[in-house]
This record gives sequence, structure tokens and C-alpha cells, in this order.
Amino acid sequence: MTRIDRLVAEMTLEEKIAQLYGVWVGASDTGGDVAPHQHDMEGTVDLDELLPHGLGQLTRPFGTRPVDAAVGAVSLARSQERIRAASRFGIPAVAHEECLAGFAAWGATAYPVPLSWGASFDPALVEQMAARIGADMRSVGIHQGLAPVLDVVRDARWGRVEETIGEDPHLVATVGTAYVRGLESSGIVATLKHFVGYSASKAGRNLAPVSVGPRELADVLLPPFEMAVREGGVRSVMNSYTDLDGVPSAADRSLLTGLLREEWGFEGTVVADYFAVAFLKLLHGVAESWADAAGQALYAGIDVELPTVKTFGEPLRRAVESGVVDVALIDTSLRRVLRQKEQLGLLEPEWSAVPTALAGADLGDAEALRGTIDLDPPGNRALAARLAEEAIVLVRNDGMLPLGAPASIAVIGPNADDPYAMLGCYSFPTHVVSQHPGVALGIRIPTLLEALRAEFPEARITHERGTSVDGGERDGIADAVALAAASDVVVVALGDRAGLFGRGTSGEGCDAESLALPGAQQELIDAVLDAGSPVVAVLLAGRPYALGRAAAEAAGVVQAFFTGEEGAPAISGVLSGRVNPSGRLPVSIPAGTGTQPATYLAPPLARRTGVSNIDPTPAFGFGHGLSYTSFEWSPLQGSTAEIGTDGELEVTLRVVNTGGRSGADVVQLYLHDPVGQVARPVQRLIGYARVQLEPGEEAEVRFTVHTDLASYTGRDGRRIVDAGELVLGAGRSSADLASTWPVQVTGATRVVGQGRRLAPDVAVSAAVPVSG
Repeated sequence: MTRIDRLVAEMTLEEKIAQLYGVWVGASDTGGDVAPHQHDMEGTVDLDELLPHGLGQLTRPFGTRPVDAAVGAVSLARSQERIRAASRFGIPAVAHEECLAGFAAWGATAYPVPLSWGASFDPALVEQMAARIGADMRSVGIHQGLAPVLDVVRDARWGRVEETIGEDPHLVATVGTAYVRGLESSGIVATLKHFVGYSASKAGRNLAPVSVGPRELADVLLPPFEMAVREGGVRSVMNSYTDLDGVPSAADRSLLTGLLREEWGFEGTVVADYFAVAFLKLLHGVAESWADAAGQALYAGIDVELPTVKTFGEPLRRAVESGVVDVALIDTSLRRVLRQKEQLGLLEPEWSAVPTALAGADLGDAEALRGTIDLDPPGNRALAARLAEEAIVLVRNDGMLPLGAPASIAVIGPNADDPYAMLGCYSFPTHVVSQHPGVALGIRIPTLLEALRAEFPEARITHERGTSVDGGERDGIADAVALAAASDVVVVALGDRAGLFGRGTSGEGCDAESLALPGAQQELIDAVLDAGSPVVAVLLAGRPYALGRAAAEAAGVVQAFFTGEEGAPAISGVLSGRVNPSGRLPVSIPAGTGTQPATYLAPPLARRTGVSNIDPTPAFGFGHGLSYTSFEWSPLQGSTAEIGTDGELEVTLRVVNTGGRSGADVVQLYLHDPVGQVARPVQRLIGYARVQLEPGEEAEVRFTVHTDLASYTGRDGRRIVDAGELVLGAGRSSADLASTWPVQVTGATRVVGQGRRLAPDVAVSAAVPVSG
């Protein structure tokens, strides 16, 4: 009998159930809510009553209110000691935190948001970042991180676009899986969310119903989760709040057990999104009682109720004792929870509550330790800067950029002098500090105005706000125009203010009615464009916006998706030329404000047609991005022109830096399937390679493509590869294919199993000087 078998056999019902919920003892009525329905749902938690039975999880001990890292680590250690001492088995709790754009703790590094990870097209760098985030979390006693978000953008009006990696499932899958590997390598349990369909909610509204068909689910929304489960080593999954065709994910056994566990082989824990089990009764109306909600969730495959005990407490105990819920369901989830605790070392008798950051310290005086743990060291900031630099997208340039040495620069716009303009809604300052007036940010975050003054010390730099982000004020526009007219160049900083549940223009619960710039920002930039000086528009945002006249008339357009604490110096470096931009758009920039939902991943009838007056063609397509150097590509060459339905081929091209400075290019491999059983996207990304070259250097990029990558869900609901022509294209973006290689697929239609290849093998040769 194993240790886990013995524990399951010896535990009482109350002790078993206690391992299946968390408590959020840090949440209070001071400051604002940090989760939907937080105070409606909490109730009273009596730790003295709960802890003798044990405890499954501790919710956000660092992420609920501003607390010094060392003081927080001492507090967590004491809580764990109390938990061990109170129960007869002495099992510590799993402590979890948010870590979407860095460890969500006061004083911790604020990295770029996931949409910037996607813009970098650099999974290896994202993996490094995740490993650093995980190391910081483990150093203070955290075990589980609630990231990454693997939702694929389907409607850019959705407020949580900033939390996603982009609108393409392959990009989301590869970058998200890299994040998982990094976090797990540090010993932190990564948590995939939100499983599944959250981003496809109707009209882009948070928590709205999802009505996607099984084909869109299988071919667009599920692949990122499948890759992270099969290839990333992820140990936890969080359900989506939404319902799929009327069935809430938290009660969907076919999804949480049938697909996730039985088909994909996932062996970790499924944790409930905050209050999702109670929402089965409160919001979805599919459960008549808290006990009914708990039973449905357990049967579906949810193992742990978060953030705090509600339905999995007394209601579940009574349901089991009355025979309504089978205790076998509890035992199944309990084994998963205990197995994970065993992996984390929490079942070892010698386990210590003292984290590595406090090793050797005297925990008796927490105040004496204040300030001794640095969660934002120089190495973190350097990595945050590098990722920000790689993520910035030069969208348009009429030759004005880089700026050189202008004598005067007017810096205009609501996001020019606000450190929060660099941060997404799940960064700790935005998520928590903003709800605690008078509390310092905890980290140094230069504003764009400050960074431009440092980048251009000889220039006369002046500033006018013009308007707020979303207030619609127009009385400052005239002063902004006058300043612009009197300056050599104008930098206009526009975009979003991240927030939660209507407190911002981007973020959870901050959905948009259209993709027009919020407030009077479009009027501001239009007026500044008329002033006559060259204008560079800088978008500091969590989603793409239609830019109106600026898309064609601005001297330059720079897109920065909440690039974190080092974002402003990175943007300034791009404007000066110190940084050569290499980011690519992870989401398309629309030409109009009202064409959503629309992404590049579209079949013919979702594109411009002669039977509709609405043209969804974007102003700048997925994958687009410019550089200050130039690259030439050789034509794409394939190893064969014919393969079987279970075959593979290699396609190669050479990339040459023909410009005058070092730079990185991103080679994107697209698949076009002209004829299929069902309507297919015209172009679909299946691979990419980031290529760094010095002037006069070249490198070969090689993709090994198996026909599994051409598979799709056929008419009978099975994933297939069928005979016919495929066209592989080397693209600078989804809208700009440099060359193509057609290949004929022959043989009988093949049904593709769960072991299918999910990505091509990609190889970039060492850079060498161009011969001849």
C-alpha cells in the first residue's frame, strides 16, 4: 500500500473534503475586489474550525494586498506551520498565486503581458521569463501559479485580449507551452486556463455564453491546451467560467474527464476558476443547491474548489452522508491532490515551512526582515527589457523612424506620462495597488515621457495630455495641437488603461462595444495630424484598435501591448533607433471599428466578398511588423512535390540581412488547403522561426512538415488528412506571402489519432557571411 493509499484509507470524510478546497484568508473589505463576486461569495471562514481537518490550498497570500516580500514570506510560513500543527496528518497547503505578467506580489517584476509574448515570436525567451517568475515564487513559499492563459482571440472587443497570446492557435500553443516548461522547471505547478472557449463569448462580453461548433472547438480553441498537456508537462488546468452550447465547463464531464484525462492522458489536478462551482447555481442556473453544484463539479472532473470553501464544505459533506454524492468521487480527486502534494514534497516528514529566501533567518521578528527579499533584481529587469524590446511592433514607417536627433519633440496623449500605461490588469500595481490609495507602486516604472527625456537628452521635450484615456474631454486638444505645430516631431501616446470590471478600458470585465479608440483619442490624433508636424503614434494598449487616418497618414505607428516595467525605455529605444524593432502582430489591426468578430484565421466567406458591404480586411494583418534593416528571402524550396497522407517533407529558404544593421526577421510558414470536406481558413500558421543576423549574414531556415499539420475536423467529426493539393507559403505576415511550395497529397483519407504531430521541426542554421 502506497503512502497515498494509506492516507485515503485513514482519512475521515471531513479530512478528505478539506484537501479539496482553498481558503482566502487574506481577502478583506479594505481596498477593492480582486475577483468577481468576491464579497458576495466568501461568507465567514472560521480557521479554528476548518484547520483540524486539514487544508488543500491557500489562496493568494501575496496577491491580495500590498505586503513586503519578506514579511509576506514569514506570514505564509507561520500559516503553514499552523496548518500542519492543527491537523493529525500534518499536511501543508498548496499556496497559489497569479503570475500572468510576473509574480503578482508587491515589489515583484512586472513583465510584458502575454499579448507581448506573442508579439515576440520567441518561445525560448518566454520560457526564460517563466523560469524566473517561478524561481521568485518558489523562493517565498508558493507552489502553484495560475497561468498561462491559452485562450485564442476570437473577438478583439473582449476585455481579456491582453491576457492572451494572440489570434492564432499555433502561436498560442508554442509560446504558451514554452511558458509552462519554464514555470514547471522551477518547481511551480503551472495552470492552464481557461478550459475552454472563454475567448469566444458572444459579442466579446466577459462570461457570456459560447456557441462555437465542435469544429471550431477542435481546430481552433483546443490545440493550445493539447500541446501544453502533451508536450509541456503541465500539472494543473483551470476550467472556463462560460458555457459551451449551454453546458457550463465546470459541469462538463465530456470536457474535463473524457477529453482532458481519457483522451489526452492528463494526470494532474483540475482547479475551479474562482467561484465557478458556486456559479453553477448562482449564474448558470443548472444546480438547485450548493450541494448539487459541488456534486456536478466533482463528477465533471473538478478536484479543487477555489478561491475559498463554499460548496465543497458543509454542503458537500451532507450530500455524501445522505448518499446524494458518491464518496468515490471525492476519493478520486483526493488522490490527485495528494499525488501533487507528494510531488511538491509536502508529504515528507522533514518538509520545512521556511522558504529558501528566508533560510537561516530569524522568523520571530518579521519586521526586522522587511526589505531583505528583492523580487525585482537587475537580472529580472534586464530580461523584462529584452522581452519588451522584442515585442514592440513597428507597424508603419514612412522613413521618419528612427528619429535621429530632433531639436524638439512634443509628447502628447493620455498615456504619455502614466506608469500604469505600461501594465496589464493582472500586474500587481494595477490589480491590487490601484485599490489602495497612497501605497507606492513597489517597483520602478518609467513613463514614456521620462524615458524619451532620457533617450533624447539634447532635445527640448514638452508635454500636453490633450485628453484622458476614456473621459472624452476635448478642452485640452487645442493646446496639444499648438504644441505639435511648434515641434519638429510629435509622439502621440494613445491606447488603454487596464483595469478590472469596468474600471478600465482593457482587462477582465472591461469589454469594448467597438474597436474605436476610447474616449476622444481619435479626435486628438486627427487634430494633431492636421498640425503639420510629423506624427508618430504609439499605442500602449491591451487590444488592437482601428487607427483611422493615422493608419495611412502618421509618419510612424508603433504598437506596444502593455510592455511592462521596462516598456517605456524599450519604446524610446525603438524611436531613437537604439533598438531595432522585430515584433510581429499577434492580432490583426482592424481597418474599421465595427468588423468584429473577425481574425485572419478565416475561410473565404469570412473575407471581403461581393455579397456584403462590410469589408473585414485588416489595416495590418496578423504577423506584420517592420524593421530598420532589410532582409531578402530565397524562394521556398521543398524536398518533394508529392507525399502520402501519412508523409512529410522539408521546405527551406535562406534569409539574408541586406541592410546596414543587425536585426531579427521572423519567417512564418502558412498552410493553404484549397479544397477540403469543409470550409477551411485561407491561410493558417503552422510554423515560424526567429532569425537573428548581422549585416551581410545569411542563414537557412528548414521546416520538416508532417501531414498531421494539415489535418482538420471532417464532416463526420473525426480529424482527418485527405488527398489533394496543399500550398505551403513563406510569409512576412498572413497577408504577405513571399513564395509558396505546392505539394500533392495522395492516398486514402487517413483518420488522425491523439498522437499526432502538433508542430513542425524547425531548424535555423548558424549565420554565415554571404558568399560571393
